Amino acid sequence: MRWILNGVLCAQGSPGAAHGLFFAKPRYGHERQSPSILITALAILLLVAGCGPGGNSSSSTQSSGQAAAETISVSQPAPAPAPAPDGLVELASIASNFDINAELVPASGTGAIPPSSAAGDPGAFRFICNASHEGYDDPIVYPGQPGKSHLHEFFGNTLTNANSTYESLRTSGQSTCNSPLNRSAYWMPAMMNGKGQVVRPDYVSIYYKRIASTDPRCDWTKSAQGMGKACVPLPRGLRFVFGYDMITGKAPTGAAWFNCDGPGAIPGHYATIVDAAPNCPAGTHLGAVIFAPSCWDGKNLDSPNHRDHVAYADYSNGMGYLRCPDTHPYVIPQFQLGAWYTVDADLDRSGTWDGSKPTWHLSSDAMSGMPMMKPGTTFHSDWFGAWDDTVMKMWLDNCIDKVLSCSSGDLGNGQQMKIFSAFSWTANPRIVSPPS
Repeated sequence: MRWILNGVLCAQGSPGAAHGLFFAKPRYGHERQSPSILITALAILLLVAGCGPGGNSSSSTQSSGQAAAETISVSQPAPAPAPAPDGLVELASIASNFDINAELVPASGTGAIPPSSAAGDPGAFRFICNASHEGYDDPIVYPGQPGKSHLHEFFGNTLTNANSTYESLRTSGQSTCNSPLNRSAYWMPAMMNGKGQVVRPDYVSIYYKRIASTDPRCDWTKSAQGMGKACVPLPRGLRFVFGYDMITGKAPTGAAWFNCDGPGAIPGHYATIVDAAPNCPAGTHLGAVIFAPSCWDGKNLDSPNHRDHVAYADYSNGMGYLRCPDTHPYVIPQFQLGAWYTVDADLDRSGTWDGSKPTWHLSSDAMSGMPMMKPGTTFHSDWFGAWDDTVMKMWLDNCIDKVLSCSSGDLGNGQQMKIFSAFSWTANPRIVSPPS
């Protein structure tokens, strides 16, 4: 049973210690497809998929005020009645305020059904985003406090700001993630070039994966290799922060790394930008890749530190299979976000760093009043879900539950989300000044 809370954030005081563990031994979900191969394949699909009105120009910027030194504090979610012990919470449904059928086209131009996932892999749903805007806002960590955060790069909903809520995301803004059918907000620290300017990603690849809801591993009472109590959709109103913890400085939650792709590049899982740089020649792509949580407590859509209500399945049971923590028994679709940037001469490719030479770094690596961190150390991301219910059900029912390999917004049912008209594989402009 799922409890519907009309516009109320579901929170229960402070949960126990975080269970986000580093995903050190991936059994699934860590695809290593070359982005250059991905571009070639997806470009063909995008040509036949048609263009919708979903996004804004990739050159647009949005200012939320000058960044002040980021206060190390934890915002508290609004109080709400506790749900029933065995209930799942989510916010009330908000229908899209446009004709969703106008944002759908025949898959691959023909209505073809995508192939099954490779043996042993779960179903997958993939799409591509462009950058939307930059801003000193974070509606999860600093809701209603514009200008409070370090500088972020936003993808998806084009109107995400400090005052964004589930309702505002569902009812306003276009989207730079294929179509306004996905008005979810995704964001991460802005990439800086060491000269006070922002390096915009050329594109952002996102894919969701989860085992099928009918898989016996969804119920640990029915399978010796059970992953959780049940496999469930992403609840309406869910939001979270993952990766490096800017509040505590503890080890990151979830897998995160930097990668290189292109002619002469040496791909790998590099811990920092410094480690990756020697393997990314000028003109190739540097990728920042991170995995979101895969487990949910079923009781809270947010938590005081914006992490404790979600967790990661891991191998800590010692039995060689993935399992969610007992405190977070619901298996949700997990997504990977990969932001890919064209490398230029401003990236120090020496492979060493002592803080004396300007180079690429994340905005969160250089906080006012604090020593600069090794570039890339503070990599983290935020997500605030705002999918159209009908369309999310399509990719869950088909791509995920039928174990299909869906790309380019293919919904697995012969339909595909349109790509927004301003989409480009190359950021233009690529270098921009931070909003004032």
